[in-house]
Amino acid sequence: MRHPSPLVARLRAPTGRQPAREVLAELRRAVLSGDATPGCAIPLREVAEAFGVSPIPVREALQVLVGEGLVVHRAHAGYAVARLSRGELSELYVVRGALEAAALRAAAPRVADGHVRAARAALDALRQALGEGDLRAYHEHSRAFHLALMAPSAMPRLLGMVEQAWNLTEPEQPMRWSTLQAREHLHTEHAAMLEAFAVRDAEALLEVAAAHHRHLEDVVAEAPLEGA
Repeated sequence: MRHPSPLVARLRAPTGRQPAREVLAELRRAVLSGDATPGCAIPLREVAEAFGVSPIPVREALQVLVGEGLVVHRAHAGYAVARLSRGELSELYVVRGALEAAALRAAAPRVADGHVRAARAALDALRQALGEGDLRAYHEHSRAFHLALMAPSAMPRLLGMVEQAWNLTEPEQPMRWSTLQAREHLHTEHAAMLEAFAVRDAEALLEVAAAHHRHLEDVVAEAPLEGA
């Protein structure tokens, strides 16, 4: 008897007129949200059945995700969600910190009232997720908050690199290794970042963001992952 992949049960079938595009978007969402944990097998035919499509658009979507570093393919073993070593995850957090600092430096002088409202809304949603202990929502809204702070930079290539680095770390859902106390401290830093952002204080924003990333790197350093 075939045991279905845990990923398959969480997939949402395409409903529009561009199923190939929707298949790619839904598989990417499942990986980034933690629905498909690192190392989880992605059975091509089961996924195709769940989507109600042939295996062809699923295979094409998986190849795109392989190119993005989110999925791996091994001969005779099929597709699986990519898994990072502790060293790889730590390296990506260093990259994320450097890219974010560059984006925040460019963003601070360009902040408008609409940007502040968007960042505050993301922080409010993050606060709610923290209070409810919803780690999946915490990751989602933390990402939204950080991207809202970087948005005024108006540097799409830089922001694209930030998102690419973020995508590679997101399947690991690293906050699941942190303590509630650590997450509350990180949230205090989020609030301080918003305060500096709202008054266009680039120096203060960068200082808090740097400390925040050091604390994130401390969390990652304790990750129960293989490799140095």
